[in-house]
Amino acid sequence: MPRHSKIPATVITGFLGAGKTSMIRHLLQTAQGKRLALIINEFGDLGVDGEIVKGCGIEGCAEDDVMELANGCICCTVADDFLPTMEKILERPEPPDHIVIETSGLALPKPLIKAFNWPDIRNRVTVDGVIAVVDAPAVAAGRFAADPEALQAQREADEALDHESPLEELFEEQLGSADLVVLNKTDLLPAGRMGAVEGEVTTRLRPEVKVLPARHGGIEAGVLLGLGAAAEDDLESRPSHHDGGDEHDHDDFASFALELGELADPAALLARLKDLVAEHDIFRVKGFAAVAGKGMRLVVQGVGGRFQSYYDRDWAPSEPRATRLVFIGRADLDQAGIAAALRA
Repeated sequence: MPRHSKIPATVITGFLGAGKTSMIRHLLQTAQGKRLALIINEFGDLGVDGEIVKGCGIEGCAEDDVMELANGCICCTVADDFLPTMEKILERPEPPDHIVIETSGLALPKPLIKAFNWPDIRNRVTVDGVIAVVDAPAVAAGRFAADPEALQAQREADEALDHESPLEELFEEQLGSADLVVLNKTDLLPAGRMGAVEGEVTTRLRPEVKVLPARHGGIEAGVLLGLGAAAEDDLESRPSHHDGGDEHDHDDFASFALELGELADPAALLARLKDLVAEHDIFRVKGFAAVAGKGMRLVVQGVGGRFQSYYDRDWAPSEPRATRLVFIGRADLDQAGIAAALRA
């Protein structure tokens, strides 16, 4: 892929037990040398899905290519977890050919799609497609998920979850954002039920979305990847129960850079930045600082109210010693107020 091209990303959604991990394993087995990076939204202490994929023994599936987001539902931790993980992938010396994201069974797909308009990734990554994996026998039984009790336990264990969508509403959210639906476990359907189940699913889809039957998630990578949907530019066609509300509204971002002189006290800078994050709607702060009397550059990174700093390298002789910080927040970010506070 030419270096100027956007890296395609595929979002795989579906309830716990629908077969997302099995489908990803099959995808890896049929990738034909394509370099894939996987983001697995398995939260809790076990990290089951990530361990299954890492231990698959598939050629080309290195452990470093699998990254887990274990702090909760991916659509509720976009700024804290998902976006920094994407930035790490993009900063690799050799970026992947394709990024595959497996969401938790509780995730709302549309807020995640919106997050691809984040300033640091919107020019480098595109949502190639959203794939919804559906448990066919569960739909036939009117449950939508194979084990609603396990899904509820997952919900109760997720402290970061900030939406209480009913099961059927979550099902509609997944299908409403889908570019392709994999109707999985069709071999377990009662005789004669296939048509009714497919009809139940199709009524909740946009007209152009196809439904593919599958057993054990056995769909080839060539079918799943390369849809070219550019979903982040097609949000209005993807209905959501949360449209028009503030909940999960991650799409209107702004960023600006601020340059300062040398610092006498880096601890004072970090303290002031923490105050500014609390006062303003700032998601991320990153950059570097020149500290008086220090020959090395100080890297500064902040997510929410959590900041870290470290010296990474010497200043180059031809490099101007300056402090340069980038702030990322919502579109109405008070840039003038932030700049004035730091320059005071």
